[in-house]
Amino acid sequence: MSWTIERRGRVAVVTMTTNPVNAQGRAFFADLHDAFDRLERDHAESPVVLTGTGGRFSAGLDLGEHFPLFAGDQPAVAEWFADYRATNVRLFTYPRPTVAAVNGHAFAGGLITAAVCDHRVAVAEGARFGLNEVPIGIPMPAVYVRVLAYAWGEPVAARTCLRGEIFGPEQAHALGMVHELASAEEVVNRAVEIAGATPEDCIEQYAFTKRACQAAVLRDIAELADPLDGELPAGMTSDRARHAHRRYWQQLKGSPAPW
Repeated sequence: MSWTIERRGRVAVVTMTTNPVNAQGRAFFADLHDAFDRLERDHAESPVVLTGTGGRFSAGLDLGEHFPLFAGDQPAVAEWFADYRATNVRLFTYPRPTVAAVNGHAFAGGLITAAVCDHRVAVAEGARFGLNEVPIGIPMPAVYVRVLAYAWGEPVAARTCLRGEIFGPEQAHALGMVHELASAEEVVNRAVEIAGATPEDCIEQYAFTKRACQAAVLRDIAELADPLDGELPAGMTSDRARHAHRRYWQQLKGSPAPW
């Protein structure tokens, strides 16, 4: 299902609706690009709020789609990763204010999607946040490690990427993973308020300054992260990685992995 775009004054509120938990797969990636194509075409000057539905912002990668992929050959994984990377880099570099209204749980790739927005407002209760890639056998892409260091600072990025801890809202706020907390009823409203705070006649200046802020990140991605990420397909398809994928699937689903 294509994502919805609702105008609230100058602000375009984008609601992710790919599936009930916004598990991220090729359909999710296609929906993201479709939504941002529409933003560029119909709401080019609008600040953007990105949110989910119910108690989920995004559950991260669709493991039912991706674990079988990682059980296959490396060229297919490399092709997939190029598409995946393009979605988050597009959101990260979008030349307008972007605010994540984190309405509920955000795990793994879903938390990365929130982190690549300029500002993050999260629900104050009932949500959990974490990057569980390493404990389930998925190497964290270098491009995302660098972006998370920009968003959260290097110590927090390293801790969250390496240890796979799950945090509540107050912990996430204390660590700087989210900028502020709001009630479930107000999280989108607060995000809209922040997104619209840049004056309409200063949007071009915001875009330029955002490019300047991100210049070192993009340089590091091109010079360091991208070459390192050339090793990702091997790390995602190794025998040990596949053993971890099957172990986690058994824990998650209570049945042996079907691949």
